[in-house]
This record gives sequence, structure tokens and C-alpha cells, in this order.
Amino acid sequence: MLKRGFDIVASFFGLILLSPVLLFVALLIKLRMPGPIFFCQERAGRHGKPFTIFKFRTMIVNHGGNTVSVRGEYRITPLGAVLRKYKLDELPELWNVLKGEMSFVGPRPDMPGYTDKLVDEERQILELRPGITGPATLKYSNEEELLASVSDPQRYNDEVLWPDKVRINLEYYRNRSFVGDILIMLKTLFGCIG
Repeated sequence: MLKRGFDIVASFFGLILLSPVLLFVALLIKLRMPGPIFFCQERAGRHGKPFTIFKFRTMIVNHGGNTVSVRGEYRITPLGAVLRKYKLDELPELWNVLKGEMSFVGPRPDMPGYTDKLVDEERQILELRPGITGPATLKYSNEEELLASVSDPQRYNDEVLWPDKVRINLEYYRNRSFVGDILIMLKTLFGCIG
């Protein structure tokens, strides 16, 4: 209850306080990147229930690429690269938090195909609301650079990164606490600023 109460209050005031930033970024995207402002995609939420995640669009329209993003690839626009660097593309997810589809801290929401691969105790992760940030997000804050350094990014993601994220998220599930969540949020914030 404490966590959900914090999510509601913090996301509500976050949307209000950050509204000038949200409007400014939306205007920049509209002026410099033809196409929609938002990137909307179905993700698996709590208990595997699908929901639509909202992010600022950082890629060209109809790129037809794969499910992993690599730093420097042609799909990401120059403006999009800046938004990704400072995590500004994630700000619209505050709306998902306010609606109860996400939390500030938790496992990042996967595509439905990935959650279908969870087995046995791994499925306990689905009892959590997905988060804007979390322990796995912190560990792999350089994920796009890491994927850019391997010959087959999709395979590396599926065989190395994703299984490790599952392990980290399961550990978070077992040891989560409100104080721990606050520390994760602070580490994320200072990481984005630094």
C-alpha cells in the first residue's frame, strides 16, 4: 500500500511539475521528427496482463527493425539519441504509473513473448508491477553500448542479458523494500544527471 500510494502521489505531482519539460520535448519531436510524438507499444504488465506503454518517440517511423536497440544505429534520430541519453523518452511512463500499470521501481516491462518464457519461480516476477527503473536497469544502464559491441545483438540479448535480468528481478522480488526502492530511484536519478 505504501509503495502504491507513493507511486500515485509522486507520478501525479511529477506530471504537473514536469509538464513544461514534457511539452517542450513534445514540441521538439513534432518540429524535428516527422510522425507521431509518442511511441506506444503493448507490454506485459502485472500478472502478465497486457498494457500500452507510452514513451517519447526516438526512432524514425516504419523502421522495421528488431526488438533490441543498439547505440548509433540508423533507426535512432539525433534528437532521439539525446532523449535516450538523459532518459527523457521515459517521462511519459509517469502516466502509466499513475494509472497503476507501472511503478517507479520494478522489472522493466517486457514484450509479451519474453514473459511467456518465464518458468517456475521466475513467474513470481509477474506479481510485481513493472517499473520505470529497477536493479536490472541500473546494472545495464549502458545496454545500448553493450549491444553495439557484439556481432549479434539480438542473440546476445536473448541468451545473456535477458536471463541475467530475470535473475536480478527475481532477487529484487525476494528482497524488495520501500527504502530499497527509494535508493534505486536516487541512483537512477543521479546516474541520469551525471
